[in-house]
Amino acid sequence: MRLERNASLKPYNTFGLDVTAERLYHLESEMDVVEYLDDPQGYAKHTLLLGGGSNMLLAGNLKGSVARVAWSGRRVVEEGDGYVVVEAAAGENWHEFVQWTVDQGWGGLQNMSLIPGLVGTAPVQNVGAYGVETKDTLHSLRWMRWNDGEVEEFTNAECAFGYRESVFKGALKDQGVILSVQFRLTTRDHALLTHYGSVAEELAAAGQEPSLRSIADAVIAIRQSKLPNPAELGNSGSFFKNPTVEGSVAAALASEHPSLPQYPQADGRVKLAAGWLIEHAGWKGTRVGNAGMHAKQALVLVNYGGATAAELVGVATQVQADVFTRFGVSLEMEVNLIGR
Repeated sequence: MRLERNASLKPYNTFGLDVTAERLYHLESEMDVVEYLDDPQGYAKHTLLLGGGSNMLLAGNLKGSVARVAWSGRRVVEEGDGYVVVEAAAGENWHEFVQWTVDQGWGGLQNMSLIPGLVGTAPVQNVGAYGVETKDTLHSLRWMRWNDGEVEEFTNAECAFGYRESVFKGALKDQGVILSVQFRLTTRDHALLTHYGSVAEELAAAGQEPSLRSIADAVIAIRQSKLPNPAELGNSGSFFKNPTVEGSVAAALASEHPSLPQYPQADGRVKLAAGWLIEHAGWKGTRVGNAGMHAKQALVLVNYGGATAAELVGVATQVQADVFTRFGVSLEMEVNLIGR
């Protein structure tokens, strides 16, 4: 188990904030997780479990011990008539794993190409894009409790998935660590979803028929055209959740703002496009000091270089206030604020 003291976390968070950890443990195998749990300077002084660093904003230097998820591995667990169950270690890069499944001809994850982060963090947030969420293909996962080191298996239902929610973000938050995740994917008769966002338009522009690879490539192209590369411009992707409101509220907004995208939900409520709200509140491309909302995608908060956590949070807070003043809609941050 590798340990760094007074370690910079700049390489491990996509906002590129140069904060330090008093102790940084690199957990490169499941055995390292057990050792970290038993180490008197490890979990006993635990402050943060660090995945891909793509869904957090580190507000300051961290005392105690930070554990970085870094173990990897992939395997086929089961093959059946028209399906395959594959398992990936929590430390696998999400995008690379998705591309691997597409290359194998397995369907289900292609619409979630180029999402930053690790496999182990995908279920926590129930990440999703272009009409697909983690819950749609997750078969089960293995999770270790911090208090006694016991490993449990969770079925899809036991994960209690919701919109950018799960039991690991709710009742079991900070109580354990996901070790590996299994996905049930199709080997034929794939669901080729192209109606969400501009996927169909991208396929048409490229002269491509829908397939696992063409859809993955279309999603990658769309995301690259709209979202800044964290290596060049610090960001965490979508900073706010798309808000869900009562049908009557959505109807009132639609009468006043006909161009506002709305997505009716099964429970009668309506999901609104946060990016549209932010843009029409005047924040798209607006910069305050070293922080601001991206010029091509209003939903993305960016670090233009040298921004502090306080600057980033200040912009996010003002965006929330202005959207509420303009539309009466509350925006909830999708990104976790750490150390605040």
